[in-house]
Amino acid sequence: MSALNLEDALVQYLQYLEVIRGYSDHTISNYRRDLGKLIDFCGAKNITTADTLHSADIRQWVATLSRDKLAPSSIQRHLSAARSLFKFLRRTNPSLSDPTQGVRAPRVPRTLPKTLEADQITQLLDHHPESALLTRDHSIAELLYSAGLRLSELVGANLCDLDRQEKVITVLGKGQKTRVVPVGGPALVAIDAWLKCRPIGNEVLGHDSPLFVTQTGNRVSTRTVQARLKALAARHGMQQTVHPHVLRHAFASHLLESSGDLRAVQELLGHANISTTQIYTHLDFQHLAKVYDQAHPRAQKTKPQS
Repeated sequence: MSALNLEDALVQYLQYLEVIRGYSDHTISNYRRDLGKLIDFCGAKNITTADTLHSADIRQWVATLSRDKLAPSSIQRHLSAARSLFKFLRRTNPSLSDPTQGVRAPRVPRTLPKTLEADQITQLLDHHPESALLTRDHSIAELLYSAGLRLSELVGANLCDLDRQEKVITVLGKGQKTRVVPVGGPALVAIDAWLKCRPIGNEVLGHDSPLFVTQTGNRVSTRTVQARLKALAARHGMQQTVHPHVLRHAFASHLLESSGDLRAVQELLGHANISTTQIYTHLDFQHLAKVYDQAHPRAQKTKPQS
């Protein structure tokens, strides 16, 4: 395996991600693009096999990416893909050295995810839709906020995944992992209103039909959901750009703000690592700091004495 051609190694690794790990086409495409840049870099240096790639080469590659004006987050993603590739190769050849060890990407400034306040959620959701498609858009927004779903999970949901009696929905998340998430009353009411509009277009309605479809009866795409949520927010006079992940962030931050239970929020979001969920503790602190500034007598700003 140590003499395995890098291009062949990439093919095997992408097959592993698709067949064994169950990654989406989009994710696999990202790995192919990022690791393709590494192989192109190696080809220019006449490095063709995994065992002839060294840490100095990886550092030079990272420096090249930086000179190409890639953002620190993109460079970190490229380096992470390279680490994953060599972790995969070392499973069948433990003697193969890992050239990514000890190589660091530029630090990424920590940015908090954008979210919505409770009154903004009310502005978005407290309306009576006037058409079938607006009813669908409203129920999509309600479900995203109620269950904290990823966009891919929402688009992939079928009618049979929603249990209205138990008030839960079963979704397929990252790495083909399923989880069961509670669905709130307003979201169930909105979905029931949408289901009364079905069948729609040319669809043949069945138990495993998509939960959300277009006006022609086909499963909605991610781009459709993104565009319709943006339009829905504008329709209700919101200045903020509302996209699916904003509603997922709002779900997490509002739940954490009320409960303080980080582990529960981790489970509901489907995060494999709690460090991913911890970003919302910063959002919660921002809220507490805002309350403090507005309410505490000693926090009030006073005019300096002249």
